[in-house]
Amino acid sequence: MMSSSFGTLFRITTFGESHGPGIGGVIDGCPPGIPLEETDIQPQLDRRRPGQSTLTTSRNEPDRVRILSGVEDGKTLGTPLTLYMDNKDVRPADYREFSRVPRPSHADFTYRLKYGVQSKSGGGRAGARETAVRVAAGAVAEKILFSFFGTQIVAWVSAVGTVSWGTAEPERVTRAQVVQKARDKGDSLGGVITCVCRNVPGGLGEPVFDKMEARLAQAMLSVPACKGFEIGSGFAGTRMFGSKHNDAFIRRDGRLKTKTNFSGGVQGGITNGEPVYFRTAFKPTATIAIPQETVDVDGSPVTLKGAGRHDPCVVPRAVPIVESMAALVILDMAMMQRARGRG
Repeated sequence: MMSSSFGTLFRITTFGESHGPGIGGVIDGCPPGIPLEETDIQPQLDRRRPGQSTLTTSRNEPDRVRILSGVEDGKTLGTPLTLYMDNKDVRPADYREFSRVPRPSHADFTYRLKYGVQSKSGGGRAGARETAVRVAAGAVAEKILFSFFGTQIVAWVSAVGTVSWGTAEPERVTRAQVVQKARDKGDSLGGVITCVCRNVPGGLGEPVFDKMEARLAQAMLSVPACKGFEIGSGFAGTRMFGSKHNDAFIRRDGRLKTKTNFSGGVQGGITNGEPVYFRTAFKPTATIAIPQETVDVDGSPVTLKGAGRHDPCVVPRAVPIVESMAALVILDMAMMQRARGRG
């Protein structure tokens, strides 16, 4: 049984294939009385939308979201909220030859192992097209979080390939130049996205198995091409002494705060009121234009050259996906805490 649902109290179930008629999702647990229109969701979808520059796939999907249920007179009803987007620029024929040639580092081979069949039209459920629904649902979650707590979630590309940035780009090199160079070679690149969540209430997280960082890790690693997650100091913390790494407490603005934030806003699996920050690592796009020596399903040698339309680097378009998945986790945890009578 394929798991297409995420969340406990604020729960999203997605449906649809990459080159099918459309994609969508159903949100269970959306509180009633929240002002919500399609225009609240569309800006995040526009950030993720393909076909906006030479640095992304040329597939041109408008990603115009429609709210099919759960809203009346501009406010949520508390009933299941259904979001839907048509697939407009589909080309399933581009992928027919891959039905017998599993693409290297794609899900073709493993889906065949698990289900005995694979989608013949692109990546099917494994493709990044499905993430548009996550972004739509995340936009709803972000609006609720901001209205309840003032929570703000911001992510950015902090590395592409071997080149890293802070919050600003150096004058002599840009992300666009790095990605374009790989595209011109017919190759691809990976990268890192950093995310900061501010004004996250303290006390969120469900130890011991549903700690905040555990749920965030699951959310991020469920995104196609994501291969790594670290929170706070992450792996760099292994090179520090405890005397430097410990986040000492201070009193500021009438309450306890931490002097540093190597914990990334989470201690013991529970948010402490400091900004929650983490990083996600994305592998290079698996489909490339450079010929690759591989074999077909019978083991016969094949020279495979990528077809279809693909991003040379997924990280620029993955930024709103990371933000949305973080919003889904934090809102779900906040609702669980409120159900406990503590939110």
